[in-house]
Amino acid sequence: IYQKRRSFIKSMGYGLGSLSLSSVPLINAKANNLNEPNSYEDITTYNNFYEFGTGKSDPHRRAKNFTTRPWSVKIEGEVEKSLELPIEEVLDIKSEERILKLRCVEGWSMVIPWLGFSLSELLNKVKIKPTAKFVEFETVYNPEEMVGQRYPVLNWPYIEGLRLDEAMHPLTTVVTGLYGKSLPNQNGAPLRIFIPWKYGFKSIKSIVKITFTKEKPIGLWEKLAPKEYGFWANVNPKVSHPRWSQETEQQLGIDGRIPTVKYNGYEEQVSYLYKGLEKTLQDKLFR
Repeated sequence: IYQKRRSFIKSMGYGLGSLSLSSVPLINAKANNLNEPNSYEDITTYNNFYEFGTGKSDPHRRAKNFTTRPWSVKIEGEVEKSLELPIEEVLDIKSEERILKLRCVEGWSMVIPWLGFSLSELLNKVKIKPTAKFVEFETVYNPEEMVGQRYPVLNWPYIEGLRLDEAMHPLTTVVTGLYGKSLPNQNGAPLRIFIPWKYGFKSIKSIVKITFTKEKPIGLWEKLAPKEYGFWANVNPKVSHPRWSQETEQQLGIDGRIPTVKYNGYEEQVSYLYKGLEKTLQDKLFR
């Protein structure tokens, strides 16, 4: 049914970007000209989710029995009143299809038909204090079911952060599903954050806590290797990772490597966030 609907829309003369049901035109941006979504199998069997293991197939194999109910998300920090929402209330926020491109810092990419909504819709459920400058996210800590957390591969739990204006940007998405289905465990169920213009490690999974802060959060990867995984992590082909170039990428399902595009193809929508900071960010992307 999904593929037939897509074929019908394409036959009417609309591009893939127009498949987004969002009222926000920014979501309609194409990341590149190779934007056919990857297969459901690709998206759900090739994952980085170290909580279930360091291999790409580990999350698919090991997350099948991961418990996502009951579940709640706390919103706290620099807010007038903290809030804890059951997952059912979060999922009541209307999701829409958002076809967005994922670019991993490792040099591979996918195009994914997510279901979700702008993070701002969730954050606006609390009254944010003027002192809030950043937003910190935290993944659940559950080593009984997340077998990867039983080992000190990383300093658990997974922490990531954004500047407040980045978090409130309409492209920053709370993901609730993909390909018209509920979000699979291996992809970050029951909900994750996705920031399409940043490298994938910024898009934290299985979230249980959101904290507004005055100071810049230090992410898990940034704390582990600050010269390799910085706070900003905006996709930029001109700034190499210390151990490899970022000029090209391997998009799953495409033969050969393709050029990487600045901000992962969303420069028109997000570059204003960094006006005047370009040189600073280029220096600090991985350190």
